[in-house]
Amino acid sequence: MFTPQGPSLRELTVQALSSVEHGYDLLATKFDATPFRTSDRLLAAVADTLEGLGPFDSGLDVCCGTGAGLGVLRSVCAGRIAGVDFSTGMLARARGAHPTADLVRADALALPFASAFDLAVSFGAFGHFLPDDQRALFAQVHGALRPGGTFAFPLPAPPPVGSRLYWTLWGFDAAMRVRNAVWRPPFVMYYRTFRLADVRARLEHAGFDVTLVPVEPLGRREDGSPRCRLVVARKGSG
Repeated sequence: MFTPQGPSLRELTVQALSSVEHGYDLLATKFDATPFRTSDRLLAAVADTLEGLGPFDSGLDVCCGTGAGLGVLRSVCAGRIAGVDFSTGMLARARGAHPTADLVRADALALPFASAFDLAVSFGAFGHFLPDDQRALFAQVHGALRPGGTFAFPLPAPPPVGSRLYWTLWGFDAAMRVRNAVWRPPFVMYYRTFRLADVRARLEHAGFDVTLVPVEPLGRREDGSPRCRLVVARKGSG
């Protein structure tokens, strides 16, 4: 499915009926051949935007998966880079692609770091966290950053109401809610639980000062608004 190198429909079905952790272990060897992997275009655009916000020394990729975001950290950080994920299979792929990175198997809701990084990033993982868990996640990232540190991640503009993409995402979330109501273990993955106003409030509650920076390499919509913003959450220096 997707490409000849990607997972089959049967493999995706088995993954979807597994837990999140086991599902990604199953998908790891073929994950980079799916549309779920963050695109190189988005990664390059975020790296370009981060260049203007540094300098940064050490960097952490939260929920690093197969390591796509580690390349962004390598391009903008002068020092140590690290990734954390709870899937052993995904970390094995990341280790192969980034042998000099420090890769740690851990739950993002219990990060094993304290005031260790100047920059934290995350790509494509937030749909795995329900609203209450998002609050806990942001608190964990806040604790992993040094005073004055930055947590940054891209947030694309929502699709227009009624558009094909709008209904696709709505339908996906509805199907996942039905699946989780009738099948165990749950597989948490939703596209419409990460709205900007809510995210900003949760980041501020965790102690961050939040600004939004247009990701200009990705262009703007017809109304002039950016197609994607970089959410930049800074930890106080006190």
